[in-house]
Amino acid sequence: MLLSRRQMVGGVVAAGATTFGAAPAEAQALGVGGTAPLFRMPHPGQPVATRPTPMVAAAPRPVVPARARVAGDARVNPLLVAAARASFDRHRSHLRQTDTVAIVDFNKVSAEPRFYLLDTNSGRVSAHLCSHGRGSDPAHTGFLQRFSNAPGSLATSEGGYVTSEYYSGRYGSSMRVRGLDWTNNNAESRAIVIHPAWYAEPSHLAQHGRLGRSEGCFALPYASLREALSRLGPGHFLYASRA
Repeated sequence: MLLSRRQMVGGVVAAGATTFGAAPAEAQALGVGGTAPLFRMPHPGQPVATRPTPMVAAAPRPVVPARARVAGDARVNPLLVAAARASFDRHRSHLRQTDTVAIVDFNKVSAEPRFYLLDTNSGRVSAHLCSHGRGSDPAHTGFLQRFSNAPGSLATSEGGYVTSEYYSGRYGSSMRVRGLDWTNNNAESRAIVIHPAWYAEPSHLAQHGRLGRSEGCFALPYASLREALSRLGPGHFLYASRA
């Protein structure tokens, strides 16, 4: 069966890009370098037929969805990146800065770095330790068992956040966050923040095999907190969940 040029070109469908920055061109996303001619012309010296000999159309190449640049880092679950991008798009109007995005993978145990800072321009990723709330892990297993948005739950809340102002609190320099979803819209009233903590330090992990628990806050090592505060100024996006 012969295919028209429209049919040949139409066989390639571009998948939606999942980058946090500008989406790549469809041809770049799919790796398409052009289409083959529909007809093969005769070699010099061969008799010219009344019409060129048709080529047999090759089977269409499988469509490979475009992937987020940050998903190239094996430490970041691509399913979580996709969920974060969807949340980022929903809440874009609340964000003033988009150069850096934070993603927290609570599918990982607290002994693993799971607080990611993603540069949306270069795709560079840095990974950090992060505690979860004691209400999310009552038995202190190191694994987050449940999310909760309820006041007094002492649990970690799931969803998208926008970073707010810096302040100096119980643990020193910290940052407030505001929940953007029904699953975390009590974050401000619950005083959920990003702060440093001794129980989130690598030395605590080395001694106990897991981090200590917060009261629902994103508790980081002091060195990691400094990087987070410098890159996540007010108006940035943070997404916490598990894929």
